[in-house]
Amino acid sequence: MKKLGFIVNPIAGMGGAVGLKGTDGEETLRKAIALGAKPIAPVRAKIFLSHLKKILGEVHLLAAAGKMGEEEAKEIRFECTTIGEAKDETSPNDTKKVAKMMVKEKMNLLVFCGGDGTARDIMDVIGLKLPVLGVPTGVKMHSAVFALNPEAAAYVAAKFLSSGLPLREAEVMDVDEEAFRQGRLSAKLYGYMLVPYEAEYIQGVKMPSFRSRSELRNQAAIAVYVIEKVLQPDVIYILGPGTTTRTIADLLDQKKTLLGVDLLLNKKIIAKDVNEKEILKHIEGRKAKIIVTPIGGQGFIFGRGNQQISPDVIRKVGVRNIIVISTRGKIENLKDLRVDTGDPQLDEELRGEIEVIVDYNQKVIMPVR
Repeated sequence: MKKLGFIVNPIAGMGGAVGLKGTDGEETLRKAIALGAKPIAPVRAKIFLSHLKKILGEVHLLAAAGKMGEEEAKEIRFECTTIGEAKDETSPNDTKKVAKMMVKEKMNLLVFCGGDGTARDIMDVIGLKLPVLGVPTGVKMHSAVFALNPEAAAYVAAKFLSSGLPLREAEVMDVDEEAFRQGRLSAKLYGYMLVPYEAEYIQGVKMPSFRSRSELRNQAAIAVYVIEKVLQPDVIYILGPGTTTRTIADLLDQKKTLLGVDLLLNKKIIAKDVNEKEILKHIEGRKAKIIVTPIGGQGFIFGRGNQQISPDVIRKVGVRNIIVISTRGKIENLKDLRVDTGDPQLDEELRGEIEVIVDYNQKVIMPVR
């Protein structure tokens, strides 16, 4: 019988909806809890296990003790062998410790639920010793070791364990969260892990935005078009992160948070670096629209780095009131756009096709999946 290791970082992703751009460090975690953050990873871990249980035959699941995997497995009645010791509060050292134990068990595959920080912890122990797959539950997730979503992770894991998939060395990236909160993106390559590869279900590494003259002119043309033809009076625009969305604010002589979510009303920024609750408060009883740009190399418009624009926010605004903008250079390197909001039903509603503004008065139709 195949052996599948399973580790959950129970605090991964808690900083997203509350606008903290990550949950690394005890102080950040305390702040996230104080702001009303709710656990994300356990929910997505159970989605993964539920789908895996449906599509895979027999598998020997080795789950990290307590809230690091065992509890999730038991909740959906997935039989498992417990590895390690259950704790009320967990740390990166606990992740590394249980990963070391699992290496000795000679697993066929190790699946972890977390973000880039968790991927680094796993990499420090596993390296290239055995295949690994990430279930995306963090905030940033720039690494190429993650499936598109929990359901995709279940499909890849099941296919790898039942009939096999090729392995590739995938990049493990991470961002300096403190710099990230200050509006500076400082991403580094930390190493590689072996990942079962199925192109349609595994995300690519995040690609940085090009700063060529043609790219800057393209961004300016998009921004001018949005200002002249798209923005409507008395409508609140929820501006997602990115240099393309920031250019809109620049041309309006407004200061936008590069890596956060800001609110624009009548061509003035009325709230900066807002979290989910603040967005919902501002748009209550008001007409609102969302402007987002896809992540380069990955194509995500929701679910990566903009979790403040939560399922509740999207439903409040309405799926018809989403505006996607992208430079030609970015969109030409994407086959499709992707969503991973954490709400499978909403993801299904968002799938289909959407217009993308790529230049002044120029649009393309892109599939969303």
